[in-house]
Amino acid sequence: MAQIGKINELKVIKTVDFGVYLDGEDLGEILLPQKYVADDLKINDSINVFIYRDSEDRSIATTAIPYAMLDEFAYLRVIDVTDVGAFLDWGLEKDLFVPFREQHTKMERGKSYIVRIYFDNKSMRLAASSKLDKFFYSTPAELRVNQQVKLLITFKTELGYKTIIDNKYQGMLFNDDIFQSIKIGQSLTGFIKKLRSDGKVDVAIHPSGYGKISELSEKILKILKDNKGYIAVTDQSKPELIYHLFGMSKKNFKTSIGNLYRNRLIRIEKRGIRIVNDKI
Repeated sequence: MAQIGKINELKVIKTVDFGVYLDGEDLGEILLPQKYVADDLKINDSINVFIYRDSEDRSIATTAIPYAMLDEFAYLRVIDVTDVGAFLDWGLEKDLFVPFREQHTKMERGKSYIVRIYFDNKSMRLAASSKLDKFFYSTPAELRVNQQVKLLITFKTELGYKTIIDNKYQGMLFNDDIFQSIKIGQSLTGFIKKLRSDGKVDVAIHPSGYGKISELSEKILKILKDNKGYIAVTDQSKPELIYHLFGMSKKNFKTSIGNLYRNRLIRIEKRGIRIVNDKI
């Protein structure tokens, strides 16, 4: 069944001067305006389109892809504020509406906010809300430590950043696990670090565990070889320097050079680490 707010594969059933009509199944005939119609598109062809409602409550199709779709979170900019609510730029000609009742704080033109796109049963249109808490799922049992996930950075706290995990769950990225520039609205790949008994989830940018440490040890060896076998950095160096040189946290660096030292691949000197001569 065709669904508003999603990408649908629909069949062309009629051509007109101003576009083509698609078989929207339960939604009826849906217009794809002429500017989105390819020259070779003909009746009975299928095409992938995004469906939404226009200002006259008609279902409209487009081949343009919005920044986010139904039931997704996104960081969107306010382009207008009226006496009924705010309007967001989401990549389509028709802006996305945020009613006042769905604004966590009063939105201002020109600023960007994390919102969730939902279907408003009253207006029968897509809308957005910045009251995020009501959209989060309870932490599922299928999440596992070190599982790779998609993160959306939502809010900065004294401890780190709140995140949205896989577009469903709320997580926390702590300052101790951050060794690169992070900003609100940023999307990045992360990993489940810890599942807490209270249902909260800690995430990290890099996975932990033996497999990752082994990979990082190889990375350190390669960087040492590229620098004539020596780098003036130790486990006492600042985390920012370690991340700049090796792209890893200080904790992972210490564990990795410990592994290399035990395998007699490096020497740990007072001012730096040096690869064993016969390993160069």
